[in-house]
Amino acid sequence: MKRLILHLFFLCSIGMFSQELALSEHDGMSSRSNKLTPSVENSSSDFVRHLDGLTDKKLARYLKKDGVAEKLIEKGNEYFDQMWYAESARIFDIVLEKTEAKHTLSLLSKAGDSHYYIGNLEKSYKWYNEIYQSYQDNMQEETFFKYTQTLKGTGKYRRAAALTKILRQKRDEPLNELEKIDNSTWKGAYTVKIKNLGINSPYSDFSPMFHNGSDIVYSSAKDSSILITRKYRWTNQPFLDLYVSKRKNDEGDLSSPKKFSKTINTKYHEASMAFSPDQKTIYFTRNNYGKRLKRGKNGINHLKIYRSRFVGGEWTKAEELPFNSEDYSTGHPAVSKDGTKMYFVSDRPGGYGETDIYMVDIYENGTFSEPQNLGRTVNTTAKEMFPYIAENSLYFSSNRPLGFGGLDVYKSDGTDGQFSVGSNMGQPINSNRDDFSYIIDDKGLQGYFASNRKGGKGDDDIYSFAYTLNLNTISGSVADLATRQPIPNANISLIGKDDSVLNTTASDSTGNYTFKYLNPSTDYVVAANKEGYASNSLSVRTKDNEDVSVSHLLKEIEEKAIVEVFEPKDVLFNFDSFEITSKSARELDKLVTVLKDNKGLSLKIASHTDAIGPKAYNKYLSEKRAKSTKAYLISQGIDESRIVSAIGYGEERLLNDCSDGHPCVPAQHHLNRRSELILISD
Repeated sequence: MKRLILHLFFLCSIGMFSQELALSEHDGMSSRSNKLTPSVENSSSDFVRHLDGLTDKKLARYLKKDGVAEKLIEKGNEYFDQMWYAESARIFDIVLEKTEAKHTLSLLSKAGDSHYYIGNLEKSYKWYNEIYQSYQDNMQEETFFKYTQTLKGTGKYRRAAALTKILRQKRDEPLNELEKIDNSTWKGAYTVKIKNLGINSPYSDFSPMFHNGSDIVYSSAKDSSILITRKYRWTNQPFLDLYVSKRKNDEGDLSSPKKFSKTINTKYHEASMAFSPDQKTIYFTRNNYGKRLKRGKNGINHLKIYRSRFVGGEWTKAEELPFNSEDYSTGHPAVSKDGTKMYFVSDRPGGYGETDIYMVDIYENGTFSEPQNLGRTVNTTAKEMFPYIAENSLYFSSNRPLGFGGLDVYKSDGTDGQFSVGSNMGQPINSNRDDFSYIIDDKGLQGYFASNRKGGKGDDDIYSFAYTLNLNTISGSVADLATRQPIPNANISLIGKDDSVLNTTASDSTGNYTFKYLNPSTDYVVAANKEGYASNSLSVRTKDNEDVSVSHLLKEIEEKAIVEVFEPKDVLFNFDSFEITSKSARELDKLVTVLKDNKGLSLKIASHTDAIGPKAYNKYLSEKRAKSTKAYLISQGIDESRIVSAIGYGEERLLNDCSDGHPCVPAQHHLNRRSELILISD
């Protein structure tokens, strides 16, 4: 149940009940009262259920009544303040989509936040985008950050990169790391096979942990009760319990899930656990409560880490650890292989970000040292959570800006509490949604993680993964068609589906090149370009962990005299677009007239981009602009044979100083998004 973690601990995380459980929660407690609201046990409020039961006509008549929109907004605000986000999202949608109420900044923000906290990125993007369009100057930085997360979560990477750049400029942060958003950055020497497991439910399943050799203990909000199940109002899902399942084969499939322990599972949340090396002690995350829920100074019911021991075939009553607090949350325990250290997550004062990873020593008598923050190599100003410690590596999840979207899994190498800067684990472990609670076996080849990516069975699902050495390679050579002599420094592009440029390289002094770590049984196009030669593209399909060899033979082009560079002032493109605008079309029509009046002229097209976003993507975009420019001229009656070349140069030939690291106004960037037309004589 991803959003179960706490309002403070995981307030900005994207769609993950498991996160919300991570560090605090309101649990239906009214912000105006210290009493538990009885309706918390209901699956949804009578009011929302009544609205959903109305026909479209009856609902329309109801909404037309005087004062109804205002009352709905008041009701939505009440739900929002109590963190009943599933219900506030429904109310705000009705107001914004079906009434004439003004789309204020406050209303749009709460609508976007409501959907954001329950993981509905498409709808949260809709309302955040309206804020950006209508209230950009008044947009809070936190909302701006969540907007960029929804952009990545809905696949709009290019725009996310551009807005992230703006955000980092406001913070006076370095810009040269932004290219890391390019998916090809994390291609590695191993291929990863992932699999959605059969034990996943329609609800949230996450935080798997190895136990007793063949068992996996995990957290789930699955409804396994015979009686009416109590539900958590944040998401209208059952409360989390710990379950145990058996590993049944080498692929990591799990079977026969059952409740882990009646002693440990309670009527509130239990999740995110770790075991001592002898498997006789469990540490887990739970709501802070005795006979009733306890609240800190801020009115929030925080989370704590508890410990239970396996004695006489039973788990003992859990006791809380001494470094918990009533006023902040502590959770997500992970224990080192030798059992001497525990890593955990907290939003305690003095950290670097919203939630940080800490470490304590575990002494032989069961006591603990004072918590130590792992420092800036691991923790950032964002959220770091769900740690897992292997032999010499710390794995954790973070929603820092330069990831694929939402929470991404990172790896930091080191020992004795000293760790390197975390590196992104890449796809397919990471997606544009939340990816977290990653664990890996002692061999470093198999494990599990959780994700709320599209295509799952429920909210958060548990996936197995297995690494194999990646030997998929395309090895090529480039030579002159006539002389068969090698051509060095030819530009080579690896092109995937939808004509996207995945990688670029250049042939070496012997005309050879290599693309490593490719996907198996996948269709690619490899394009070779060299000034003075006609380009050559080959379709290549990789095999199953083998090398594939290809050869390019380039035909030399007879040089023709350049008459002039025809640069109509308005053949410019909109941001992240290759469409010919009406203004550009009028300018290109002038060129069409010149070509039709001068049959002895041919044409070269050179297209360009600004420097916003990854270079590989800009190269791809400029090539699309060159193709669209060429297609327009052909559509106006210019014979294709008269267009000698149409090449995209990406951001290589900027007209000004608007390169990475140099802030420019939008108009200056716009000048670089252009096509140049070069007339040559036959």
